[in-house]
Amino acid sequence: MSALDALDERQREAASVLRGPVAVLAGAGTGKTRVITHRIAHGVDTGAYSPSRVMAVTFTAKAAGELRGRLRGLGIEGVVARTFHAAALAQLNFFWPTLAGSPAPSIIDNKVRVLGQAAEQLRLRPDTATLRDVASEIEWRKVSMLSIEQHAALGRSVGRISTEQLAALQQGYETLKDDRRQLDFEDVLLACAGMLEAEPRVAASVHEQYRHFTVDEYQDVSPLQNRLLEMWLGDRSDICVVGDASQTIYSFAGADQKYLLEFGRRYPDATVVRLETNYRSQPPILAAANALMKGRAGALELVAARESLTAETPTVTAYGNETEEAAGIAASIAARIAAGASPSEIAVLYRAHSQSGVIQQALGEAGIASRVLGGKRFFDMPEVRQAVLALRGASVAPTERGFLSNVQKVLRELGLSDEPPAAGGAQRDGWEARRAILRLAEEAPSETTLRSFSETLMARAKDQHEPTVENVTLSTLHAAKGLEWPHVHLAGWTEGALPISYATGFDAIDEERRLAYVGITRAARTLALSWSHSAGRGERQPSRFLQEIGTTARGTGILRESAPNARRGGRRG
Repeated sequence: MSALDALDERQREAASVLRGPVAVLAGAGTGKTRVITHRIAHGVDTGAYSPSRVMAVTFTAKAAGELRGRLRGLGIEGVVARTFHAAALAQLNFFWPTLAGSPAPSIIDNKVRVLGQAAEQLRLRPDTATLRDVASEIEWRKVSMLSIEQHAALGRSVGRISTEQLAALQQGYETLKDDRRQLDFEDVLLACAGMLEAEPRVAASVHEQYRHFTVDEYQDVSPLQNRLLEMWLGDRSDICVVGDASQTIYSFAGADQKYLLEFGRRYPDATVVRLETNYRSQPPILAAANALMKGRAGALELVAARESLTAETPTVTAYGNETEEAAGIAASIAARIAAGASPSEIAVLYRAHSQSGVIQQALGEAGIASRVLGGKRFFDMPEVRQAVLALRGASVAPTERGFLSNVQKVLRELGLSDEPPAAGGAQRDGWEARRAILRLAEEAPSETTLRSFSETLMARAKDQHEPTVENVTLSTLHAAKGLEWPHVHLAGWTEGALPISYATGFDAIDEERRLAYVGITRAARTLALSWSHSAGRGERQPSRFLQEIGTTARGTGILRESAPNARRGGRRG
């Protein structure tokens, strides 16, 4: 069976072009990861690629692990799938001892601590929150490839830290790092790019090692990452980039969608393929997403792969305040679970972390277990580590029990009961984690043994391939990017929250619009948007994005009001 057989016409077109430059403009839910992995598999299967000479670059370790796992499922081993930082660090650690005669500098694990020490030397007394903001400013400066002097010329300040003080603080931070022979994460990229530029032997070695590059989420590359990519490529153009300009949501961290939008201009001979067939969402959800992004640069027109006569129109609900909104969301989720939906199929997304508390409390009061995305990784949970170790230990002991019975016995000894503890606490989190491991065992092939199962768990841990935990997911819109759920609630769609109050000017508002688009396109089957009239003593207005979608689609049924909105006389979104 060919690696191309499972692809649709446009996906096959993108995966068939094995020599770059190639740009795959892939809308939400159009199968970009499938295209990436099947393109690499096709290249290896046909002999065009040697696996060890392929580098797939991602933005998160989880995405890199998913790529490796999917390639392994296609029978492809040996492809290097890493983040920009991991790839750069590996090259630094390999070449530095030869160039400098000493091991590579260590990586600092806490910018804020070093910044605090630099501030103390300057007799400044910023609080921890200000130091965190200074650390973010340093990261932005470096990925934007600006010197301290160039940054100072922009006149930027942080809180009560003036432009001049900020420059002095940055210089003090750099001096401390140099004295201690340390690098921060941005230095890793700068040092690797500088090494490749200054050392022809190193560049030649890297060019010999890696011949074919694939870059995922290319809309999120920063000037520094793009420069490093250019150094990896040299004078070649065997590169495939995959991205969606409508999902550029990290401009504040230095991401610049121009590299994706101008790819065809930089490479006039590039093959450009547009993926617009969405395999995730129902047509009414895509209609709302398309209306929101209509006329924006690089926007793709998403079309549902399948029409549906039973598709539900997205709803907009107005509540009196955030507490009522959270209770309304919890009641809706409880009704959906009672109707047969699994908690793991449901997500509540919001703009800021501060919005999660009241929602999590409302869910807990309704007896619904939830987890906040971005917390401790599944395989880093102590309950999971304990279970994996116990299963490995049990696998070497003789037993007359069957595989599944053994797994059940081990997990029960660790605390897995028939009835779950009350929702909202650490005990419930641990119970859900053990239950997820048991579900993996129940779904395992009949020939599975304890030893092979524990080895599978360890491989999944390495690739961060987490199992499904039966909780409702709570997440910021940023953290939800790249994920999907059948049922999605988007909370807090008010002016000041989305777009957030400090977003001013066209570019900042457009970034918020893209964030709203990311939220909408996480939903597969149902989408419920909500907002509340009051916050404390203040009155709020519905997000302009609700009004834009409603205005663009007035009379077409893209959004419909729910009953609470009508009862309160709230404005239609």
